[in-house]
Amino acid sequence: MPFATAISTASDTTQAAEEAIRSALSQLGKTPTLSIAFFSPHHAANAAELGTVMESLLEGSITLGVLGESIVGGSREVEDRPAIAIWLAAFPDEVILDPFHLDMEETPDGPSLFGWPDALLEADPSTSLMLCFGDPYTFPVAEVLLPRMNEDYPGFPLAGGMASSPMGPNTPSLILNGEVKEQGAVGVLLQGAKFRTVVSQGCRPVGQPLVITKGQDNVITELGGQSPLDYLRGLLDQVSPHDHNLMQKGLLIGLAISEYRDQFRRGDFLIRNLIGLDPRTKALTVADRIRRGQTVQFHVRDAATAHEDLTELLGPLKGEGFKPGAGLLFTCNGRGTRMFNVPDHDAKILQAEAGPLPLAGFFAAGELGPIGGKNFIHGFTASAVLFE
Repeated sequence: MPFATAISTASDTTQAAEEAIRSALSQLGKTPTLSIAFFSPHHAANAAELGTVMESLLEGSITLGVLGESIVGGSREVEDRPAIAIWLAAFPDEVILDPFHLDMEETPDGPSLFGWPDALLEADPSTSLMLCFGDPYTFPVAEVLLPRMNEDYPGFPLAGGMASSPMGPNTPSLILNGEVKEQGAVGVLLQGAKFRTVVSQGCRPVGQPLVITKGQDNVITELGGQSPLDYLRGLLDQVSPHDHNLMQKGLLIGLAISEYRDQFRRGDFLIRNLIGLDPRTKALTVADRIRRGQTVQFHVRDAATAHEDLTELLGPLKGEGFKPGAGLLFTCNGRGTRMFNVPDHDAKILQAEAGPLPLAGFFAAGELGPIGGKNFIHGFTASAVLFE
């Protein structure tokens, strides 16, 4: 197998890094071409130390590191404890790797990102992947990165997540080739790799798909000829007591990625939060831009729905003839035991449905992944990349 992973829960950064790296190297049995470290906040102050150990023991490999509120390794999700997970890949020569550090600068034309990999211009979106890890306090992922990727490189998949830490801004959170990067984003462009992306938003629809007949910016004033408030009042009277309770606890809205569907199914909607309902105008404010003519559907989320969603999205892989050999998991810091009544939920589902796998990742402050051929930042989502 050209992949390996190992995790250490030692509290000393050097000890944990060496322990995890040596274990992963012994499994791999060859020199890796790409090495990624996922480290918990307990090791953030010693991120430079971690980078040094990686450069020393992983000579000849591209090395990346990202801080996560909790860390995934194998079948484990280590929450509230020290952890460093190391993921190694020895890709064949036909897989081309280009590391990068993106940083934002203000220009006369507005904010621009510098540091794009040159190979992105010629890369084939059908056989390429951009792995990206950003600092949530200094990197404008939603405002600059995603619009640029979706407009200039349509269909080019982007996966990863935003570093997460309870310690706030100015926490060392990104590593590239042994160096701590204080801002921006780090990552690697892979060309020629065989992979699949899976983005599980953990939701299920309630009611029917509706077309926005009036609205602008992020405010919906009419759905299918009636106000959003009137529609929701009627829907509450129709659903089961269980769904009634879920709707009152946290209703969400799905925005159709494409209107060219005879029927809308799981994965056809981008899930977004609701900001509020105005009882005077009966209008609905959404945490994203909307457009007239767009199809939407309300959604609910709970642990059972999130479990079902991830399982169903992973299920078809075997039928497609795709044989996963390793995985990276970027799951929300609102999942784990905050959402599920058992530990290690997402990691164990991936292992059960696609494994056994060398699997590693982290709990992110925003997960990156494509839906319907476009890249988005998500919340309460499990975004995974599976390599053949």
